[in-house]
Amino acid sequence: MTNRSVKFLVSLSSSLVVLLMSAAAFAQGEGTIETVRAGQGGWVALAAGLAIGLAAFGGALAQGRAASAALDGIARNPGSADKVFTPLILGLALIESLVIYALIIAFILQAKI
Repeated sequence: MTNRSVKFLVSLSSSLVVLLMSAAAFAQGEGTIETVRAGQGGWVALAAGLAIGLAAFGGALAQGRAASAALDGIARNPGSADKVFTPLILGLALIESLVIYALIIAFILQAKI
């Protein structure tokens, strides 16, 4: 794929999302808070699922790249294993904490249904 076709696909998909979401946002009628909350249950569940799915995917990619870079560095210079290990573990813990935050947000959103 060329750069131009990728830009076209991204703009097309974002335009489609905006069109579909705007119809759902403006279709909301008058009602009590309970009826509004009942109508949003599906969107909240979708948001919770997307939050944890995207966070887990991004965290897995980041942890794979971090581990790969650390192992490449150790393979090139085995004497640096002690100096690379601690920052690697710290970086992996920080990456994993972002995924855990997304899990907590997903639980909070799930409780709103």
